[in-house]
Amino acid sequence: MIMKKGILFYITLFLLILAYSTAANYFDFDLWARLIAGMGVVEGGHVLTEDFLSYTPVHTWWDHEWGSGVIFYIFLKFLGPYSLIILQTVLMFSIFFTASRIIKLRTEISPYNIVFYFFTIMAAMGTLNNPIRCHMFSFLLFTIFIYILEKVRRGNNKLLLLIPLLTIFWNNLHGGVVSGLGLLIMYAFGEFLNKQKFGKYLITLVVSSSLLIINPWGYEYIKFLLMANTMQRTYIIEWWSIFSKFHMFKHIIFKLFMFGMLITESLSIFKTIKQEGIKNWYNKADKVKYIILLSTIYLSISHVKLMPFFLISALCFAYEDFYKLIENIKLPIWKDKAVYAVLLFISLFTFLSKDFSVPAGMGYYPVKEVEFVKQNNLKGNILTNFGLGSYVAYKLYPNNLIFMDGRYEEVYYDYMVPMLKEFCLAYPHWKDILTYFPPDIIIIEKYYPVFKELQKEENGWKLVYQDKAFGVFLPKSKADRKFTQPADDLNYYKNTLFTTGINFK
Repeated sequence: MIMKKGILFYITLFLLILAYSTAANYFDFDLWARLIAGMGVVEGGHVLTEDFLSYTPVHTWWDHEWGSGVIFYIFLKFLGPYSLIILQTVLMFSIFFTASRIIKLRTEISPYNIVFYFFTIMAAMGTLNNPIRCHMFSFLLFTIFIYILEKVRRGNNKLLLLIPLLTIFWNNLHGGVVSGLGLLIMYAFGEFLNKQKFGKYLITLVVSSSLLIINPWGYEYIKFLLMANTMQRTYIIEWWSIFSKFHMFKHIIFKLFMFGMLITESLSIFKTIKQEGIKNWYNKADKVKYIILLSTIYLSISHVKLMPFFLISALCFAYEDFYKLIENIKLPIWKDKAVYAVLLFISLFTFLSKDFSVPAGMGYYPVKEVEFVKQNNLKGNILTNFGLGSYVAYKLYPNNLIFMDGRYEEVYYDYMVPMLKEFCLAYPHWKDILTYFPPDIIIIEKYYPVFKELQKEENGWKLVYQDKAFGVFLPKSKADRKFTQPADDLNYYKNTLFTTGINFK
């Protein structure tokens, strides 16, 4: 009976995650740079350490995600665009599967109560809503590290040997490897407070940290990694706090989930203290658990992008407390059948209401604007918002180079993002970028103030094409001609979404 419930649980969970993954309507802005990096390894035979996409000054390309790019490109090349959506589903399912194994390790409560997982998935929708992103590898390996470390706490010390090996692998997939090292610190400190042996975690930390040197750049990369993980990304909204002005009324489901977990843990602690006293509670409390929950909730509040770390931690460590609090609530015996019926209906409804197809991202990318540039053979340097840069480069190189893209800390100098912000928002010195790094073409979002400024006669630019969200500007001297208009066929853009002129052979 338990086996049948487990099978039904995992099938339903997979279908929910698949439905959730197919609901995304655009690929991550940085995917295109990742595909280029992967192409460089697979087709060119080496890791790219120098940028060739930009017309602006650049430094060494510290690509802390190069391994992810290789995986993405291999999937795209041999299995096609749909495989990227399936890969996202498999990675996300693997996270939840591993979490269920952790729950089984930590408690006698059934790990197959799917409602909690459903709430966690819903809370994740604000940050994991793209078909694939590199940080999915970090979230999965973070979960795997917890599983290994929980097994170690139960006496299987040999598994610690896996941590350094996984660290090498993780370090070349994504810079989030520091979260794995952070877990070792949290387990060491927590076990110290638990009055358990903690030296083995510190030894593993030292060995794993020393192995970070195994990467295409050697020791110099470690300095970059430290810088990248401590820098202030004030211009990237996903690095802002969930309670910042921009995000205050966003991520509501996550915030409800977070407050629900805070209430759950507070009531659980209060209940134990009331029954046994504060001293007994402290002596019995798992300090590792509370350190991880508090650390990840801090990260989640500080940065929207890091919210999944708390969701994973809450699933692994707060699940038991939640169900212990409600264990005396009497529910109908048919509740499980009703829950599974509803969740399967949600999955089925999602599949039927939306075609399983590659999202063209028409409202997020200048898809038709790029096609306009391509069809009219408009060569030269393109100035666009950095979030769109890698897509423009992927589609238009070698005929066009970009100002910059989302690899800004990996490739570009610090002054470039503020200069681009000055331009987009039409601040007093917005023309500086046109003087110091003159473009031949500008592709810009219509909601930016500079869009109206560029249309003014005295500024020397002309709007030659616009769709719903973006516009293409050319210098007036080059705009006096008849232009071919891009097609309106959505299927054309879906079918050619991953077509590129970049070639390493």
